Amino acid sequence: MKNINKYIIVLLIGMAFSISGCQNEEYELGKLVIPSNVELTYEIVGLDAENPYGDGSGIVNFIAAADDEITFNYEFGDGRDSKISPDGIITHMFTVTGINTYNVTVYAIGTGGVMSAKTVQVEVYSSFTDDEAVEFLTGGTSKTWYWAADQAGHIALGPNFVDGSNHTWGAWYSAGAFEKTCMYDAEFVFTKTEDGMTFEQTAGSSYVPGTYAATLGVDGDDCYGSDVIDPSGIKNVSLSPSASIATIDGNYRGTTMTFSDGGYMCWYVGVSEYEIIEVTANTLKVRVQENGTFAWYQIFTTVKPEE
Repeated sequence: MKNINKYIIVLLIGMAFSISGCQNEEYELGKLVIPSNVELTYEIVGLDAENPYGDGSGIVNFIAAADDEITFNYEFGDGRDSKISPDGIITHMFTVTGINTYNVTVYAIGTGGVMSAKTVQVEVYSSFTDDEAVEFLTGGTSKTWYWAADQAGHIALGPNFVDGSNHTWGAWYSAGAFEKTCMYDAEFVFTKTEDGMTFEQTAGSSYVPGTYAATLGVDGDDCYGSDVIDPSGIKNVSLSPSASIATIDGNYRGTTMTFSDGGYMCWYVGVSEYEIIEVTANTLKVRVQENGTFAWYQIFTTVKPEE
C-alpha cells in the first residue's frame, strides 16, 4: 500500500508540473487578436480620362492597412501565386490581354495565424501579347517538349546579379550531354486555349539542385517523386514583358511566362517564372532566377534525344 501511495503522489506531482507547463505556454502565446478595420486601396498605372483602365501595362499598385496585423497576404484572382507583403504595399502586373475584372483579396494576418480579409474588384487593361511565342510553344494546338539532353549546356548556371556580362549566360557551370540521367523522362505539354495557354508536366519526376536542396530538407542534385514535390496538374500560363537586366543586356526575346499554382518544368527551385531567351518551332531556351544569387539556363526541344 505504501508503494501505491508513493506512486499516486509522484503521479499527482507530475500532473501539477504538466498543468503548470501548459499554463506557462498559454501565457507565452498571449491573446489571439483578430485583425480589424482592414482597408485595401489601389492605383492603376496610367489611368486617366483617356485611359480609364490604365496604360496597357496591366500594373496596379496596392496598399493594405489594418489594426493588430503582423503581415498581409495578397491573392490577385488571376491564377498566379499569392504574395506576402509585411507592410501591405505591393505591385502586381495583370497579364491577360484586354480589359478584365479581377477580385483581389488581401488577408490581414494576426497572432497565431488568425486573419481578416478585404476584397476589391479591379478592372484593368493589359495590351501585352506574344502570339508568335504561343504558336511556337503550342504548334497552334498542343505540343510536347523534352529536355535537350544531347546538348552541352542544356542546364547551366550563372550569377543573378550584374557581373560584367556574366549575368546573361551560364558562366559558372554547364552540364554535359546526358549528365543529369534521372530527369530525362520528363515531358512538358503546352496547349493553346480560348483564354490563352496552359502547361502540364505529363511525365517524369522533379530534379532538385544542390543550391535549393536545403530548403526542402533533401539531398541535392537528385530526382524526387510526388512525395517530396509534385509537378503534375494543368497550369495556366500568363505572358508578360521581361524586366530583368539580363533580358536587356542579353538581347533576350523580352517575354516572361509564368505558371499558375506553383508550376515548374521539372527543375525545382521554388520559381514559376521563366524568362524566354529564345523560342522557335523546335527550340526553347529560358532563364530561371533562384533567389538573388543564381540564374539557371535551360534548353528544351520537341524531339526527344536518344543517348
